[in-house]
Formats: sequence, C-alpha cells, structure tokens
Amino acid sequence: MSSPKFVEEFNARFAELLAASPAKDLERNARAMLGAAFTKLDLVTREEFDVQREVLARTREKLEALEARVAELEKRLAG
Repeated sequence: MSSPKFVEEFNARFAELLAASPAKDLERNARAMLGAAFTKLDLVTREEFDVQREVLARTREKLEALEARVAELEKRLAG
C-alpha cells in the first residue's frame, strides 16, 4: 500500500506540474468561457426555483378553491 505521505507528495508535485503547464491556462480559460456563457443564460438558483414552486402550489390550491366556490354559486343560481 502507498503511504499517505507519498500520496500527498504526488498530489503536490502533480499540482505544481499542472500549474506550470498550459493545462492550467486552458482550465482557466474554459472556466471563464463557461462563466460567461452561464451569465448570458437566464438561469435561476435552486433556492429561487424551490420558492417559485411553492408559490405555484399555493396559487393552484387557491385556484381550485375558487373554482369550487364558483361552481357552488352557479349551482345555487341555477337551482
């Protein structure tokens, strides 16, 4: 088995190698491009989505209650 020190040293050297290579620049550029693309999209956070889902559920409940009330009033008028 590998010792933890070996793994830590390997990770450190690998990180140094990546930092000194064009791969780091590519990663940075790719992140910047993705960030710009996501900024242009009209995205919402999960929290905002969940809040709107709850608002929609409450609105549907109120709508169903109003529909039932209108049906009852129509029934009274007809009867």
